Amino acid sequence: MRDFMPQFSYKARKRSGELVEGVLEVPDRSAALMQIQRSGLFPVAVADSKAGAITAAKKDKGVNLAAFLPTSMQASLARKRKPKLQELATFTTQLANLLNSGMPLTVALNSMTHLETKGIPAEVSRSLKQEVTEGRALSDAMSRQSEIFSDLYVNMVRAGEQSGSLVPVLRRMATHFQQFADVQATFKSAMIYPIMVICVGCGLVAFFMTVMMPKFIVIFDGFHIQLPLPTRMLIATSDLFTAYWWLMGLILMALVVLFKRFQSSQAGGRKLDEWQMKLPVFGKVVKMNLFGQFARTLGTLLQNGVPVLMALKITEQVLSNRLIREAIANTREAVTDGKTLAQPLAQSNLFPQLMVDLVRIGEETGDVPGSLNNIADTYENEMKIALRVMSDMIGPVLIIVMAIVVGFLLLSIFLPLFQLIASIH
Repeated sequence: MRDFMPQFSYKARKRSGELVEGVLEVPDRSAALMQIQRSGLFPVAVADSKAGAITAAKKDKGVNLAAFLPTSMQASLARKRKPKLQELATFTTQLANLLNSGMPLTVALNSMTHLETKGIPAEVSRSLKQEVTEGRALSDAMSRQSEIFSDLYVNMVRAGEQSGSLVPVLRRMATHFQQFADVQATFKSAMIYPIMVICVGCGLVAFFMTVMMPKFIVIFDGFHIQLPLPTRMLIATSDLFTAYWWLMGLILMALVVLFKRFQSSQAGGRKLDEWQMKLPVFGKVVKMNLFGQFARTLGTLLQNGVPVLMALKITEQVLSNRLIREAIANTREAVTDGKTLAQPLAQSNLFPQLMVDLVRIGEETGDVPGSLNNIADTYENEMKIALRVMSDMIGPVLIIVMAIVVGFLLLSIFLPLFQLIASIH
């Protein structure tokens, strides 16, 4: 009696991405996978025809049960947080390098599941690979994971797919995220020192008022003399700290809640954004950062083939300042009506004349993305200089403030002692 070989139906993709199907008579699933790969195909799924069970092709011996779940369930296995810019830059660079080496997209995404990318779990790459294997475009697959990939990211990938230049787009996008990450790191490092000094100073003052000052009050009560005004002010403040600390805590919490409500409201948030831009030194840093973000984001989108209206809409969503967002929305409406980009930017009275002139020159020469990237470089450099000036100024200012506070505390303590010595003589 003839021994029949098991039959395995398979789905595989050619290097061009075309999906092919077939049936093989081989001893087992491993032999089927080997024969498919020898044919120059990338195995997608292999099915035991007799059992009718389809198994995702894998090179390792382990079985990943998550791969058999629907994409939505796979995404929910791990609660994804929004990745940092540095993490997005690393992920994008890795994907661009794999594609640049000649790997098909599905193979590259499969390799991404084994690469360590902090902040972006392997389930993300696995889900992208599954959806691309099913025939979806990479941009469409990414759009289904909005927790990880923003509109900016998805639209740039879509533009790269449509223009056939996905690798260059990914490289430019990685550079874009890296530049923003560097700006954020510069800003944070400049603020670490003053924040630490303020926190330590507030902690020492609170400790003195609640622990040390009550002991001095007991000593002063034994003098039986009229205490000077600074000492009486300090004692009243100390009593307030020790006796009504709970009331001060409630007041502080109420102020925080009121501030959050004011900030979340449209009018309040707009007013706060306006105040930030008008602050003496910090306001310049804020404005340079906003102008650099606007120019870098819009320039990168236009450079990668995203239509100008869509690019303006995405840029509006990226920026947090409400005044700038309103100006971008008005610019988008004006461009829809047929105006140039420079005209509504100038009418907003928010953007500096240098930016408007460079955008106008870019429109005249047909290189708006290049002009915007030059603007971004200019304002990012100016922001770094402004940060350096601000950090250089904050140090002496904090020293002066701390000297005044410490001087007042010492004066309040020693004045009664001097008064007592004078009364003895």
